[in-house]
Amino acid sequence: MTRIERLVDQLERAFRGDPWYGASVLRVLDGITAETAAARPVRGAHSIWELVLHMTGWKREVLARFRGATAGEPVGGDWPAAPGRDGAAWRAALADLTAAHEELIAELRGSPDAVLDAPVRDERNPALGTGLAQWQTLQGILQHDIYHLGQIALLKRALTA
Repeated sequence: MTRIERLVDQLERAFRGDPWYGASVLRVLDGITAETAAARPVRGAHSIWELVLHMTGWKREVLARFRGATAGEPVGGDWPAAPGRDGAAWRAALADLTAAHEELIAELRGSPDAVLDAPVRDERNPALGTGLAQWQTLQGILQHDIYHLGQIALLKRALTA
């Protein structure tokens, strides 16, 4: 198995497969309504909807970096606001998250392993140890998704208990 194939495997397991730690992103999001996604059961915490928009934006930002763009914030910002409690808008947000994931997977599958060691274009100083290789950013988005998945699972539990 190539390094790319390993990354794809881990990204797919976490997003829609059977990860060793428990439920995947899509499994946890299954059955969440727009009302539930927009709710704020924990004061000061982001809603499930905001977490989904945040995850989508960062997945697209990592894809842009992988394609050679200079590192920055997601196009829609770090924490886009949820547009309300509309069911169609919630379904669109879920579809967009899935599309962002699939775009990243497709890009990875078409890439050679050597690209994983290439540096991410950013304004940091690699001589000081602050630069990242592509593989580190890709591992980072996997970790990022799992971190926020835990938050979503807790919010879902709080709202459906």
